[in-house]
Amino acid sequence: MPSDLAPFWLSLRVATAATLVVVGVGTPLALVLARGRFPGKGALAGVLVLPLVLPPTVLGYDLLLVFGRGSPVGRWLEEALGVGVVFREAGIVLASAVAAFPLYLLPARAAIENVEPGLEDVARLLGRREGSVLLSVTLPLAWRGLLAGALLAFARALGDFGATLMVGGNIPGRTRTAALALFDAVNAGDGAEARGWTALISVVALAVLAVVQVAQGARRSSR
Repeated sequence: MPSDLAPFWLSLRVATAATLVVVGVGTPLALVLARGRFPGKGALAGVLVLPLVLPPTVLGYDLLLVFGRGSPVGRWLEEALGVGVVFREAGIVLASAVAAFPLYLLPARAAIENVEPGLEDVARLLGRREGSVLLSVTLPLAWRGLLAGALLAFARALGDFGATLMVGGNIPGRTRTAALALFDAVNAGDGAEARGWTALISVVALAVLAVVQVAQGARRSSR
């Protein structure tokens, strides 16, 4: 085990917060992409999954341009809300959430698209409003795909390196995550510490993927 687990607990906290952000923002967007019909839908879908193909350092630099202290958005956040992004925990939560977002959006959209629209129409004929149809029909039938996406987003946020390094730096006790601690151990030539971090991160990632496989298997068997 690594000698200091503080970076691991920070990574867990950041990954949990990032996953909540991703689910909160991604679920409405998945609904729009799955059920909506409007011009530019394909372009919007492409922009939303762009973090999946961008190099992490490019993604991190883009976030710096938008949320850095020298940008209008960054200045407004600090002056109006007192929220700093660069070299702060909020920054690495933001970077992790953006990097993980496509891994939730894609399976969430697919899960909602797989819900039979006729079932939603029946609920509407019975007098249910759109919010009630969403909560009582759409989301309960799509929950396995939503859960799988949330777990994949959590695993991605837990192990993010490039984007969080660009936005949050590598400050011990503040923005130094488990992935950065592994990087530092390798640079210092500390093989035992590096192997400890590798094993710890890998075990958590494998556990998350195992749960995803169980959820996907349960969905297939229920059809």
